[in-house]
Amino acid sequence: MKMVLAVIQADDASRTLDALVQAGHRVTRLASTGAWLRRENVTLLLGVEDEQVGDVLKVLQAQGQRRTAYRSMPVDITGSVDAEVFEVEVGGATVFVLDVVDSKHF
Repeated sequence: MKMVLAVIQADDASRTLDALVQAGHRVTRLASTGAWLRRENVTLLLGVEDEQVGDVLKVLQAQGQRRTAYRSMPVDITGSVDAEVFEVEVGGATVFVLDVVDSKHF
């Protein structure tokens, strides 16, 4: 058995959850926030059998498309209120697949 943890953009969460449930997976959604961009994320938790991992990864890849966003950061100059705007890539998923050593249901 495996535990799949996927961190995705909140903008992608609803359609990703729908696609995972439609594919027959049970999923838990946790709200989270990214530290660097300070954008709302969602962390998905799925307990799946080993042979289901590939299917979960395909769904995550299909639903979490990467895209360009713009972020402004204040320029650190005394007395300045200028901000530098730069391009960042957002979307997609950061995925961890962990071995489950023991699983109990109460």
